[in-house]
Amino acid sequence: MIRQKPLHVAPRTIMTPGPVEAEPSVLKAMSSTVLGQFDPDFTSVMNEVMVMLRDVLQTGNHWAYPVDGTSRAGIEAMLGSVIEEGDRVLIPAFGRFGFLLKEICERVGGDVKMLTCEWGEVFEPSEIIGEIQAWQPKVVAMVHGDTSTGRVHPLKEIGEACRSNDALFIVDAVATVAGMDVRPDEWCIDGLITGTQKCLSIPSGLAPLTYNDRIEAVIQERKSVEAGIAAAGDPSGHDRRIRSNYLDLSQLQDYWSPKRLNHHTEATAMIYGLHEGLRVILEETLEARFERHRLNEQALTAGIRAMGLELFGDPDAKLTTVTCIRIPEGTDGEAVRRQLLDDYGIEIASSFGPLHGKIWRIGTMGYSCQKRNVLITLNALESVLTHQGCKVHKGTAAQAALEVYHQKKAPEITGIPG
Repeated sequence: MIRQKPLHVAPRTIMTPGPVEAEPSVLKAMSSTVLGQFDPDFTSVMNEVMVMLRDVLQTGNHWAYPVDGTSRAGIEAMLGSVIEEGDRVLIPAFGRFGFLLKEICERVGGDVKMLTCEWGEVFEPSEIIGEIQAWQPKVVAMVHGDTSTGRVHPLKEIGEACRSNDALFIVDAVATVAGMDVRPDEWCIDGLITGTQKCLSIPSGLAPLTYNDRIEAVIQERKSVEAGIAAAGDPSGHDRRIRSNYLDLSQLQDYWSPKRLNHHTEATAMIYGLHEGLRVILEETLEARFERHRLNEQALTAGIRAMGLELFGDPDAKLTTVTCIRIPEGTDGEAVRRQLLDDYGIEIASSFGPLHGKIWRIGTMGYSCQKRNVLITLNALESVLTHQGCKVHKGTAAQAALEVYHQKKAPEITGIPG
């Protein structure tokens, strides 16, 4: 008989664009007693989650709740519950995750039109607005912050154009919620999705989302088809029912309403974690949290530049939560990442598609976004690059970062300075 040793997970400093280190109090909350999903104590937790989620997402929408699964599950639930066979969908893509939206929309039968720009750049809003006016899509689906390129896109003008042209605006804000200012109501966003594994600082496994009454009207209409009010399909021969059962928002909202539809067995421990993660965010306050992310990003980029490394992409469109660095000529980017992990226990990321092997990506998100992590990452990167034979300015990176911190005291999070 083989006796397995107890699980041992090596300690890590995670400086990727997700997942990130979880808040310690979140992990503690997740070890609480498992309750039945209809236990009044647990449904009270669900109700509190919805209230706190509205505050963190800065929305007055009634519907704000998590979908079980990673952020992609929430994206599929939103798009699959809204888009029907033949619906026009416009997707402006400025990185890899715009193409993920394309695949999901096509799989549910959408007639997709893509707008693309060079990776590292973003669109002029007028280009997208012109296409909305000319093509009149039912849905405009867009990423707010694309971690593959480290860029963030302004959304307010696009949302206003969608509203005036009666298009639904659905946004992937996985990389920005709780790390940057995201305002669904002010920006005329009809449906917004995020994920627990990034700036919320909760393990991967839930996709919080919110949507307004415009989205709900589409969902309820499709639900009436399923109930038989419009027969099995429509005269065009299309089956208008929401195709997924598990990711059907019409059923999920009934589960998160007082009806408590027995839709699925809720991931109770994950809901505990979400509850605590949202509580911690609101305790810190969104304003302070956004400032902490800005400060640590400024310190990181100051250190990178001082080392003599080059940042990638349009600086005016840079994500606060992700910093992309060009891999120096002649440097083995994967060897650097391996040595950082093996020698220092620090993980940074590579990238995808046309940027694969050309840039590193360092995340400063949520609990990982702290002074200690920034300083040890800069010191370790400088050491590894020197060992790999890359010419860098030695002894300058951490000093440049410290100068940023000294100009403005780094805020404290969960009792840890910086």
